[in-house]
Amino acid sequence: MKILSRFIIVFFIIIAMPAVGYFVMESSGQTVDTPDEKVVYNLPYPGILSDNPLYLIKIVRDRITEFLTREALKKAQLYLLYSDKRIAMAITLAHKGKTRQAIDAASKGEKYFLKIPPILKEAKKQGNSPPSSFVETLKLSNAKHKEVVAELLKILPTGSTDELNQVNALNEQARRDLEGL
Repeated sequence: MKILSRFIIVFFIIIAMPAVGYFVMESSGQTVDTPDEKVVYNLPYPGILSDNPLYLIKIVRDRITEFLTREALKKAQLYLLYSDKRIAMAITLAHKGKTRQAIDAASKGEKYFLKIPPILKEAKKQGNSPPSSFVETLKLSNAKHKEVVAELLKILPTGSTDELNQVNALNEQARRDLEGL
């Protein structure tokens, strides 16, 4: 009899109590809405910004690395890194109040991103198709870039809206190019 009563108590504690709690939560009808869906994609640290005198050295290093990278998928990954760094640089410069440099960095970031789909299409023709995880990373990165440009539209003065709309158009073109992969 003791064993049966212990079994009933354990059953009630383990099975019945959580089920009652679940039904109470389910019937309450409360939902949590997030106003803005943030893209879960971390941009890399931008490194030396364009307002630094040593930025020229970084540009030379990037160009040399780009020239020496011959494999198509590695080059696409390199362009993704450069693109993400430029977008991160744009938001950092915008917070520092450097409007012109922020817009230039965002534009260059999107131009780097536009180089990726043709490289991947050429690699696919040669039988070296990109992994699906890389394509998904590209789509997430593109969505993050769009989010950052929208944030730049809020931060930067209204006189820069036309230029940022051009950057947004580049982002949209890149998104369309990615759909074909």
